Amino acid sequence: MSTVYGYARCSTSETRQDVRRQERELRAAGATMIYSEYEHGTSDHKVEQEKLLAALQPGDTLIITEISRLTRSVKQLCQLLDLVKEKRLRLQVLNGICVDCRSGDPDPMTQAFLMMSGVFAELERGMIRERVISGMQNARAKGAQIGRPGLKADDLPPAFWRLLQTLHTGSISKSEMARALSISRPTLDRWIKIAGDA
Repeated sequence: MSTVYGYARCSTSETRQDVRRQERELRAAGATMIYSEYEHGTSDHKVEQEKLLAALQPGDTLIITEISRLTRSVKQLCQLLDLVKEKRLRLQVLNGICVDCRSGDPDPMTQAFLMMSGVFAELERGMIRERVISGMQNARAKGAQIGRPGLKADDLPPAFWRLLQTLHTGSISKSEMARALSISRPTLDRWIKIAGDA
């Protein structure tokens, strides 16, 4: 028996974006199994999408709210369309495009509309990126600090300073110190450099 799957994606974390609207629309459209994730649209490794693509069987339907949720890369879209054809799936985009390969290849016009949607999704991503870069350059020109403010020795936690003494005596390794502080080794190395420059 065929299954109707849904896929929802947002680019940034759930504190800034929310996939629940997409999930509601997918359920309303008939999706019984939904895979959701927070990942960039052009990422080569979307974990939940990879699980979904592995789960799809011939005759299944995949529903997305719009092409950009699936990918913002024309190259990736071509690869996904090949998979839809190979697995004999039905791809339903809620804005009206439906590519049905369950009984053969899609008609050329439908395939063309799908690819055009992919081109516009990639174009939109490129334009957003250009606006962000332009905005950052403008802010820098006005003297604004872009990104996280630089960490100073005074900002390092007291536990770091205590453990640093232990590290210098050889009683603890850098890996043990990083675990004790719940930070990564590269972060610890950066903190040690900041402490040394103080």
